[in-house]
Formats: sequence, structure tokens, C-alpha cells
Amino acid sequence: MKLVECVPNFSEGRDENILKEIASVIEDVNNVTLLDVDPGADTNRTVFTFVGQPDYVAEAAFQAVKKASELIDMSKHSGAHPRMGATDVCPFIPVSEISMEECVELSKKVAKRIGDELDIPVYLYEYSASKPEWKNLATVRKGEYEALPKKMEDDEWKPDFGPQKFNARAGATAVGAREFLIAYNINLNTRDRKKAHDIALTIRESGRWLRDKKGKIVRDENGKKKRQKGLFKFCKAVGWYIDEYNRAQISMNLTNYKETPPHLVLDKVRELATAKGIQVTGSELVGLIPKDAMLKAGKYYLKKMGESAGIPEKMIIETAIQSMGLEDLGPFETNKKIIEYAIAKKDNLVNLNLTDFNDELSTDSPAPGGGSVAALCAAMSGALTAMVSNLTVGKKKYKDVWEPAKKLAEKGQSVKERALAAIDADTQAFYEMMAAWKLPKKKEEDKKLRHAAIQKATKNAIQIPLGTLEIALNAVQIAAEIAQIGNENALSDAGVAAINANAAAKSAYLNVKINMAGIDDKKFKFATMGKADELLEKVNNLAQKVEATVNDKM
Repeated sequence: MKLVECVPNFSEGRDENILKEIASVIEDVNNVTLLDVDPGADTNRTVFTFVGQPDYVAEAAFQAVKKASELIDMSKHSGAHPRMGATDVCPFIPVSEISMEECVELSKKVAKRIGDELDIPVYLYEYSASKPEWKNLATVRKGEYEALPKKMEDDEWKPDFGPQKFNARAGATAVGAREFLIAYNINLNTRDRKKAHDIALTIRESGRWLRDKKGKIVRDENGKKKRQKGLFKFCKAVGWYIDEYNRAQISMNLTNYKETPPHLVLDKVRELATAKGIQVTGSELVGLIPKDAMLKAGKYYLKKMGESAGIPEKMIIETAIQSMGLEDLGPFETNKKIIEYAIAKKDNLVNLNLTDFNDELSTDSPAPGGGSVAALCAAMSGALTAMVSNLTVGKKKYKDVWEPAKKLAEKGQSVKERALAAIDADTQAFYEMMAAWKLPKKKEEDKKLRHAAIQKATKNAIQIPLGTLEIALNAVQIAAEIAQIGNENALSDAGVAAINANAAAKSAYLNVKINMAGIDDKKFKFATMGKADELLEKVNNLAQKVEATVNDKM
């Protein structure tokens, strides 16, 4: 599922009623979860954090900006933090299955709406910036709210969206897209802040002042101090002493975990600390972290140990928690610290036990139905391939195929996770289609809107099982591979994996076909059914070959 985080900063940190009203309009938007509201009285500023699917997050962001413009009067605002608007900054951050480019487009869409509908000047910043110099938020906000009247008279400061006119009440807003920021601390067995800070200077991107052999700062021909760059890009770090913990920490903001992940910084700090006779006792995550970052860390440590990373994702995450010492200062609650788990619905079908799922399936409710069952078959296929692969790794007889088996185990887990997500996605798509059918149809305009909504919802209800067909093809392909090289004692399981992949494909195909009757778009029909036919044929042919191979070998 595509997930986007939005972290708008509002110029109000004292009036709880205003903050509650802003929170309310965010929470009123479907498929959006408000994760955190962090007010500051001295700064007179509050940071809201919410997550959800892109279009819903865009709507929640706009409604929050609109409400802030109605409730906050910037002409009366004062606070310690730099600011230029009632909504000072509104960044969109990719979390899962969405690119930075898509977040940039999302930010522009929201920025345009803010400018057009609310008459607020909007400047694009970070990855969305229309000018190189506006990439830096500090440059955009220079002079703050008080400088806006003069800026609006200068064509160099013409906003990207909205009027080139001073809005005394709402000020101006910066909207953009940026990478996810991870606030991460490394704990040391020393109380010496200086030792912690010395390591921080070594690892942070800005580094330290360059010094000669006598310890004197080196300057260039113009007398300016020279810097020695640090080891990690996208890393801001300081060393400090925490009285509560009675120890020193290296405190970091990692502004692009894909380039500089916390586990790699931790390993380097362990190395640097050991050279100084210091021990790293563990680390601490402040706030939330994307699941992807934890999975990368877990797989990194599993591979260092020579173990298979083709295990359930919660076991991979537990490896990361243990390896990084994330429970050094207290429990690490995955359901609160990992974004995807924090926002997951507790009543999802995938959270039911086998009995409850089948009970739900057997009632007169049309959902869950065949589409969810198709996805479940694909998930079981991927899980079986992962099982056979893991039963192959570590067995001396199969030493020559350990590495490919490890890769197949990971692919099997990926198939499983994608298919499990499709179980609830298929049911949700059905409910959205039913909601479209219930829209009003008395007026001619209502009929047109209803028809368009039905067409859109039906296409989505087709795309989900079509996606399951694609997953089924992946499932049968890896089942075929493990059937050739896997542990012979689990050969039948490889065959069952292929049979389940075929069942998933045939079931998903029927769900594509039955919904196609309601589609008006002939091009969509032709292209989609053609793709479905092709996928089904590939899965069926390969599944039959695997089944025959397994039978011959037994």
C-alpha cells in the first residue's frame, strides 16, 4: 500500500482548543491516521504528524491548512521559532511504495489548492523547489512573517502559487517533499560529553574544523576556516550527556535513511568507540521509523551472521531490535514505533485466526469473498516456497545451493507479504464499489457523478485481483526454482506451493472477469482481459510442469 506522511507545523502552541479543531479536521478524513501532536508553548508552534494513502493525506493537509487560516491570526503571533505563516511549513514524506517524485507532485497539487482556494501565498521547497535557492527552507523563510509585505512587492519573491499579495492573517506557507527524518541516539558507557561529541564530529556530514599537527585550525588563503568532512552524508550529530540515563549519547538526525541508514552509522560508531576504549551499550529511536528501515537493518545483521533473511518480517525486525540494542533504555514497542504497524487497522482480515476467517467467509456477507481467498492461496504458496528454501539452507548435502535458496526464501516472504496485503485490499475495493452504487441519483448531475464513481471503483476492484494474478506468477516461478534445487524431503511442499499459486491465479481471474461486465471503457476491457488471459496461461502451464516434476521425483 502506498503510504505518505505529512508533518505540517502550525504557528500555535498554547491554545488547546485551536489545536483540537485542527486535529479534528485531520481525523475526519478517511484512511488517515493522526499519529502525533507535539505542541510547544515557548515556540508557540505545534507539529502534527499524520499518515495515510496519498489522496487522503492531501485532503487532510488542505483541510488542516484551511482550518489554521481561519483560527490563527499571524498579526498577533509571537514565539521563539522562526515562522512566516499560520501553517508555516507542510512537507510530504514517502513512507511505503511511493517515490519522491510522486510526493513532489502531491505537494504541488496541495500547494496549488491552498493558493487558489485560500488566497495564501505558497512557496515550494526541498525536493519540490522551483528555484535552487528555495530548496533550503531557511532561505524561503528569511525575514519571517514580518518581511512578507516587502517580499510581496518584489517579483523575485513571487510565490509559486497563490496571490503575490500580503495576507496579514495567514501569512505565507512553504509546501514541499522531503525524505523521512529518523531521530536516533547511540548510548555510550561513559558520562564524558566531550568523548561523545568527538565521535559525533567524526560521523556527521558537516564534520569538524580542520586542524594541523599542533591542533591549530587550518585556514585558506582568504583566512576562512577549513572543514574536514564527516563520514556520513545526511547525518547531523552532537554529543551530549543525559542526566536521566546517567550516560553520554550521540544524538542524530538522519535525513535520508536510504542513503545513510541507522544500522550502518551504529556499526561505525561501535568501531570508533572501541578505538577510544568506549563501549556502545545500545541505541534509542526517538519517534517513529518506517518498516523498510527496520527490515533493512534486520537483513543486514542476518546476512552478517550468514543466516537466511527469508523469514517472517517480524522476526527480521526482532533481529534488528536485538542487534541495535534498541531496548537498552526501555521496551521497543513495534506496534507504536514502526509507522506501518502503528496505523494498521486492528480489525483487518489478516489479523483473524483461521477459524474466524473461515467463519466470516461462510456468512451471507459478499465480502470477504473469492478475491480474498485467491490472495490467501498466493500467500500460502509464497510461504511454502520460503519454508522449503529455509529447510535447504544449513543442510550440508545442499551446501552448493545455500545462496540461491536464501534468495528464494526472501522472494517467498515477499510474495507472502504482498498477497496478505491483497486479502484486505480486495474486500476494501468491494466495499468502495458498493458505496459508489449507493450515491444519490435523483438529479442528472448526481447520476453523472454516480456513474463516474461506479466506473472508477469497479476498475479498482478489477486491478486488485489482477495484481493477485501477477503475484501468483511470481509465486509459481519461485516454486519451480525451489522444486529443482530444494531439500528432497520437502519436495511435496514445493509441489503444493505451485498448486496453490495456480489456484490463486484461477480464482483471481474469475474475479477480474465477473467485474468486467460493469465497465464501459472498451480499451480498458480489452487490455486488462488480455493481460489476465496471458498471466493465467503462464501460471497454469508452469504449475502443471512443477506438479509433474515433483511427481516424477517422488
